[in-house]
This record gives sequence, C-alpha cells and structure tokens, in this order.
Amino acid sequence: MRSVSWSTDPRISVIGTGYLGTTQAVCLAELGFEVIGVDIDAARVRRLSAGEVPFYEPGLEALLRKNLEAGRLAFSSSLAEAVDRADTHFICVGTPQRAGSDAADLRYVEAAISGLIAAGPGPGTLVVGKSTVPVGTAGRLAAKLAAGAPGAELAWNPEFLREGFAVDDTLRPDRLVFGVTPGGHAPERLRTVFARLIDNGTPVIVTDYATAELAKGAANAFLATKISFINAMAEVCDVVGGDVVALAGALAHDDRIGPLFLRAGIGFGGGCLPKDIRALQARARELGVGPALAFLGEVDAVNIRARDRAVALAREVLGDEPTNRAVGVLGAAFKPNSDDIRDSPALEVALALRRAGAHVAVYDPAAVGAAREVHPSLHFAESVIGAVAGAEVVLVLTEWAEFRELDPAVLRPHVARPVVIDGRAALDPQVWRAAGWTYRALGRPPFGPLSSELDLDHRAGLDLVDETAHRGGGLQEG
Repeated sequence: MRSVSWSTDPRISVIGTGYLGTTQAVCLAELGFEVIGVDIDAARVRRLSAGEVPFYEPGLEALLRKNLEAGRLAFSSSLAEAVDRADTHFICVGTPQRAGSDAADLRYVEAAISGLIAAGPGPGTLVVGKSTVPVGTAGRLAAKLAAGAPGAELAWNPEFLREGFAVDDTLRPDRLVFGVTPGGHAPERLRTVFARLIDNGTPVIVTDYATAELAKGAANAFLATKISFINAMAEVCDVVGGDVVALAGALAHDDRIGPLFLRAGIGFGGGCLPKDIRALQARARELGVGPALAFLGEVDAVNIRARDRAVALAREVLGDEPTNRAVGVLGAAFKPNSDDIRDSPALEVALALRRAGAHVAVYDPAAVGAAREVHPSLHFAESVIGAVAGAEVVLVLTEWAEFRELDPAVLRPHVARPVVIDGRAALDPQVWRAAGWTYRALGRPPFGPLSSELDLDHRAGLDLVDETAHRGGGLQEG
C-alpha cells in the first residue's frame, strides 16, 4: 500500500468496460491521462487491447486505436494492476434492473468497491462513481471504503451520455456534477481531471452525494415524462381527429416548453430510461415517498401503450388479418446511431406482428447482428429493399437518417402495397403521399391534408426532426 500524492497528475483506472466505461477510458486518455481499463471479461479486454470496440458508437474506435498507439491507454483483467498503476478509479459498471423487481441491481458496483478494497489502495486514493445508482448508495459505499481503505475518498460523478453521441458528450459535456463530502480533496482532484473541459466552459455543480445520485435519475425521468406526454396527446388526437405534429408545433413556440422530444411515436427504450424511472420509483417507495413519483408509473404505461398502438395500427392496415401477410420493418435498435437493442420498441412491434402470424422482415444499419442473435424467429434483411420486398405494409420504427432520406418513389415498385406506418414522425407525409403511398402515423388523421415537420418554422420544425443531435436525448449508462 502506497500513499498518493495529490500534487501529481492523476493516473486513472476505469473499472468496467461496457458502453460507459469504454467511452470514459478512451476519452480520458484523449484528454492526455494515463488510463487503464479493467474488466473481468477477458475476451472483451483482448478485443479492446487490439483496438476493437465491441459495440457500435461513431468515432470511438478511431480514438481507441489512437490512444493505444500513443501508449496512454491499456486494458487489463486485474484490479491489483489497476491499483498499482493508478490513483484515481472510475466505477463504470452496469446497474441493470433487478430480476423480479423494479429496483436497480447493485451487485456489480458492490463487487467493484470490494475488489478495490481488497487490492489495497493507499491513502489519498480517489474512487469516483459514475454508474447510475439509487439515492443513498454513495453514502453507504463511502463508509465501506473508509473502513476497508483508510484515507481513500469517494466522489460521485454521474454520467449523462447519449448513445450515438457519447464521444462528444464526454469531451464536450453540458455539465459536470461532483457529489462529495465536505472538507475532502475530491473537488480539487476532479477539477484536475476535467480541467480542459472546465476551461472550455463546462459548468461544474459541486453538491452532496444524494443530489448527485438524483441528478441522473431525475434527468431521465423528466425526459421520459416529456416523451410520454406527447404520446398521450397522440392517443387523444387519434380519438378526436387531431394532428399531433401540428399540436407539437403549437406547444414548441412556448419558451417554457420548447420543441425537443415532442415527436410522437412508439416511445423510448434502451437500457437506461425504462429501468431508471422504475428504479427511481422503487427507491421512492423504500423511502416512504412513493406517491411523489407515482406519476412515473403512468409515464411507463403510456410508453408501453405506444408500442401496442403501433401494432394495432398495422393490424388495421392489414384488415386485422395479419396471418401470412408480408410486413417490412425498418429499424431494430432502440435509437439511431446505435446497435443497442435493449428494450427496443422497434423489435417489440416486429415481434408482436410475428406472433400474430405475419411474415416480418427487419433491416437496421447497425443492429441486425445483435437482433438476430436474440430473436432468431424474425427474418433479417441486409438492405432496405430486402426488408420491404413484397410487403403489404412498411413500418419505419427507428429514425436512422438512411430511413428519413428514403425516396418513396424508388421504394414503391418493390412493395406489394404502398402503405407506410411512420412510427417515429421521421418522414414527410406530403412527399410520401405524392409518390402514391398511403401514409399512417400515431396521432395523425388517416386522410386529408397533413402538416409536415418541414412546414413548421425552424424552431418548431427542424428541431423536432433533428432532436437526436441535441443535448439531453437518449441518456445512457454503460
């Protein structure tokens, strides 16, 4: 055990090399630090050491290779090696939903802290939690660390990454939150680690453990609520004949509301928003304040209903006779610029139609491999044309740019019936109808003129289309 000097530049380890950890390790090396990434998965360590990122994230693999070649970045399966080489340890392991419960499963966080303690970190060591955890976790882990590694300090620095934009979100974040205890060295040390980001104008919020823990869950809960709100209004529009896109445009002009994430569709998914809002509710119940967050249960329910409503719309288009009917599905990932299929609304809709007897062909630019492995009952195509060939209805369920930019006139000869269901409000209905297609979408009237996103002004229109490029969308932990 050796003491750590706070006057030297931090030498960093990142424990856990999933989505969050790999991105964190690579980007910290890009900031100029010596970094070692640690994972118990030896195969993953070998792939990363060879310069291969085991998931799809634009720009990450090039930075991985650059920093491996520069000698700033290495990977290992040994926590002892990490403690020997580093004095600042970032905990980036997953906190999935616990089986049979809404609560978060903290076994990997607990194991990471226990493994660090066993490796004997010296006085002055800083442990930085980035994983999304229930409020109260950091305080408990800090006590455990103090008992097992005297002189070591814990801070909580929640992540706010969006899949598909993780490199930019790490190197140019919109805020840094430091959860610390009074009188420690953690704020100074973290400011050293993130000095370049802070110098570039990133605001820093220094607060207590509880507030830092709540920051991530609250952000995701607010985002989920906004998404489900517009989907709930789409349900109402379907009953009264309103147009939810025009409604969203009217709302977007209110500065108190704004345009982002008012695009109705089949809802959110992924490994973060659904499990985080459930974990937040579960923790609130444990703390005796369950009613305060009970509304998140309906946020969750609206989100699930959006998927069911898309299936019902497809069945309606097929005359409620889906058996042996050809259906083309464009999209498998839960969001564009990702190969993540965890809780993917697109796949849930495709699977429901397959269970109803339809012949479903799915195409996605990045997620076909992962989806095929998990859902072998579905047929996966290698191109848009392969997915829609002979289809009686085409569903656009992930808003990849490739799908948004499709030419419906080129696509039309390949389908049996030119009917499209726009599950993400990603298409211009006027363009598709002009090309001879029947255009349908949740919350939009089936016949007559439809407002287009492109008819709205820049603030209320283009932002609705391009919201994935904006900060705050698709928050995701590794």
